[in-house]
Amino acid sequence: MKTMLATLLASGFILLALQMHAFASDAETTQGVTQTPQTSAQCGHATLQAMIDAAKPGDTLLVPAGVYAGPIRIDKPLTLEGQLWPVIQGEGQGNVITITAPHVTLRGFIVRGSGTSLDREDSAIRVSAPSSVIENNRIEDALFGIYLERAADSIVRSNTIYGMELPISRRGDGLKIFYSPRTLVEGNVMRNTRDAILWYSPDSPVRGNDFADGRYGLHLMQSDRHVIVENILRNNSVGVYVMYGSDFELQRNLIINNRGPSGYGVGLKEANEVLLEGNRILSNRVGVYSDGSPLRPGSTVTYRNNLFAYNEIGLEMLPNTERNRFRDNIFLDNGQQVAVAGGGHLLRNEWAMDGRGNYWSDYAGFDADGDAIGDLPYAAKSLYDTLTGVYPELRLFQLSPAVDALDLAAKAFPLFAPQPRLSDPAPLMQPPALPPTPGLEPAPTTANLIVALAMVAAALFIMWTGMRGLQGRQYATICKRRQDASSDGPFIGGWQP
Repeated sequence: MKTMLATLLASGFILLALQMHAFASDAETTQGVTQTPQTSAQCGHATLQAMIDAAKPGDTLLVPAGVYAGPIRIDKPLTLEGQLWPVIQGEGQGNVITITAPHVTLRGFIVRGSGTSLDREDSAIRVSAPSSVIENNRIEDALFGIYLERAADSIVRSNTIYGMELPISRRGDGLKIFYSPRTLVEGNVMRNTRDAILWYSPDSPVRGNDFADGRYGLHLMQSDRHVIVENILRNNSVGVYVMYGSDFELQRNLIINNRGPSGYGVGLKEANEVLLEGNRILSNRVGVYSDGSPLRPGSTVTYRNNLFAYNEIGLEMLPNTERNRFRDNIFLDNGQQVAVAGGGHLLRNEWAMDGRGNYWSDYAGFDADGDAIGDLPYAAKSLYDTLTGVYPELRLFQLSPAVDALDLAAKAFPLFAPQPRLSDPAPLMQPPALPPTPGLEPAPTTANLIVALAMVAAALFIMWTGMRGLQGRQYATICKRRQDASSDGPFIGGWQP
């Protein structure tokens, strides 16, 4: 039986080695192709374009591994599926792949080598027809990555997009969706491009993407009814900017370390009916910047259960901002919790809803009745903060003794004390629980704590057992020595140290 098992194992290893050798040979053959692949790899056609031209509408083409010369044009409904990541190599001019027919699916390709003209908007993948599916592709060395123009009801999913090594002012957009309503943008990763743009493309959900190292992580303009959920927007100049639209939901996004000339985590420009809920807005120059939002009479902007932490300014608003509502947000250790650009106050906003305000890390009140709500309102009325709204250059002195001296003087001479910029009538004494957010480790659960305590208890028990064993061995050794030293017989009873 053992001999038979050993024989089977040896046979399996031999077959695996032969298969790996064959795969390596195929890979060497593929790597040797630079512009024109083997004819057999394209079902008898000289080029991939010829293979596409010979297909019938609705066909599915399985494209083997290899390097295929671009540009490629798809002008009929087809599905192209790459096997083992075939490469479509552009010529460094114009678009690499152009799709002009509806109902085209492109998945599983490496696409690279577009042109470099910003005027022509040279792209890796350019789509100008509805109901397209662009998914699971890798885009490299492209000026514009994926460009949808008048391509309604499309899907852009699980693509990785790397821009060209250019100064940010000369880069193209990694993702540009223009006049393409009802487009799903999901699970994409984008690096070193300019912007991800959704313009004039309403009803397009954006979820689960990771956009970093660009100018605008996500830029929406003149577009309504977007759900922006569980994205990671980091290391850009602006995380997400919403301009001139209505009905936006930003939920459970991680918006972190967006700095630069603007440095906004979230920017709102004349946007109506906006909900920000469950977002982590961390370490930006300005966490949220609001300019005239909402604009339409009767509309609102609601902030609920967000974390503003470690930003230079947690929330910055223009003085014309009103009808903003806040509840259960955490303002934690921002350089300035709330600023009014240009000076003024924000008293035409609701800083508490249904008897609950927000948590402020610099709140100095108390809770005598134990209801977890501060007995005194939180009032933001620092003289230094008021002056920086009018003279931003004074931020040079932030965290210096001059700031403390200025605020102390304002308290000593009430004549110079400014009016409060805001007043939260029901500040929270403890930060509320936040929903989980992608990109951050969740807080330890009760089960995690129980396991950790059990491990600590087990370690203490092992140490205690070891110490008892050591004491027992010491006791036995001493007894033996006493017994050996006694001339009257065995040593009986206890011992004295």
